[in-house]
Amino acid sequence: MHMRHGISSACETHFSAPTFRFSPNIYYLRSENRPADGPGQETTIMRKMLSTWMALALCGTLGAQEYTPSQGLELPRGHVAPCPTREEAAAAAGRNNRYFTRLDGWNREGGRFTARFTVPFAWANRQVLLHVDHASGDYEVRVNGRAAARNSNGSAPAEYNLTRLVHEGANTLEIELLQPSATAALESWQESPAPTLGDAWLMSPPTMYVRDVLVKNSRARATDDFLTAEVGIVVKTAALNPRTSRIYYELLAPDGTTAAIGHNDMTLDMRREDTLRFLARIPDTLQWNAARPVRYTLRLKTRHEGRDIEHLEFHPGFRTAETTANGRLLVNGQPVALRVREVRPDISTDEIEALRDQGYNTLRLLPGAANESLYDTCDSLGVYLIVTAPVDTRRSGLSRRKGGNPSNAPAWQGAYIERAEAAYHTAKRHPSVIGFALARQSANGINLYETYLHMKRFDETRPFVYPDAEGEWNSDRLLTE
Repeated sequence: MHMRHGISSACETHFSAPTFRFSPNIYYLRSENRPADGPGQETTIMRKMLSTWMALALCGTLGAQEYTPSQGLELPRGHVAPCPTREEAAAAAGRNNRYFTRLDGWNREGGRFTARFTVPFAWANRQVLLHVDHASGDYEVRVNGRAAARNSNGSAPAEYNLTRLVHEGANTLEIELLQPSATAALESWQESPAPTLGDAWLMSPPTMYVRDVLVKNSRARATDDFLTAEVGIVVKTAALNPRTSRIYYELLAPDGTTAAIGHNDMTLDMRREDTLRFLARIPDTLQWNAARPVRYTLRLKTRHEGRDIEHLEFHPGFRTAETTANGRLLVNGQPVALRVREVRPDISTDEIEALRDQGYNTLRLLPGAANESLYDTCDSLGVYLIVTAPVDTRRSGLSRRKGGNPSNAPAWQGAYIERAEAAYHTAKRHPSVIGFALARQSANGINLYETYLHMKRFDETRPFVYPDAEGEWNSDRLLTE
């Protein structure tokens, strides 16, 4: 491994979901031996761990409502267009290229959307992923007449691995919105929606590819004039046999100078994943904040057998965020007065700028599908975001008894956790996101209690709030104006 700028590394040959472990002098990989099955696995485990006594205590007063967990989903990489090299990525600029195809020209019959697509020879020995930005309800995915996946949360972007179902040449894709929606009880913001489908595309990453990027920031002492950023590059393989690829990374400061650079050879098999981590020192003057929303450039490259096979580029901002005991938000150690405006998730850039000019520095998103560019816009403008999971059950009333609000019906618990996880993973990398809301106007009960406990495992600094908790314990304190 070649490193500069005082960065060192050690690796352990274990596999698990990414977990940050700090040592005073080194950074390293940390995991346990298990396959990387995507977000559905954690949700399934949580459901199996639910307390039996709690379900028994409630079963006399609550009626079960049908909920089918999502199946076949990958954790999304966001809006990523894979290209073998940086030059090809720049030339493509998000447009169709040899490894990226936007789907358009859908044929619609009721709630069924059908499209034909071609798998070229260039995709041989690579993966085929489908990205669906959002849909107006839960839906099923079929490829060449065979079931591929089911999504019970159409509000969140989702990806599906179609590699085993496609063949070279012409293929048929069907996305069918289920009517009536089984999850309509959680989506009170929907007004008898006509079936709609957001942007969708196919992309072909290599067999071993970058699945996710994680960022954690810390400051050893309050008097330090820099913070330490730990960046985790999650790499996944879809192969059963051992495969070795070299992962390159380069972190560039806003002025183009190199903040960190290095590479590591990773060997994975059995469809597992592991995480490469590196550290970077971020001067106080280059921290992200609302007054100066500076961002770095992170370039990643995967090379296999001497050939560049994947190039990705991200624009992280580095800052610390925490809350005091009384709920005051501290950004980079400085208190921030949050002037909040609740907005639709499809808010435009012009509307965001207008609200900022009116003195609002924080937007709390209503449930629903967010615009593709929303998070990047707020990152670049220095506007804080509170992201709300797509749960709104006000039409069901406030009763916790049988047939009342789903928030207190154990049969819905998996749906609440699934939606909170999706909202978190979609927005977690963005410095503008300073908190997450578990739901909106959804009474309270066992499902929101368990969702709060579950989500607290994901983030040690940003608060998880429920504005309608009414003093109950399942909401962190966050002072707003």
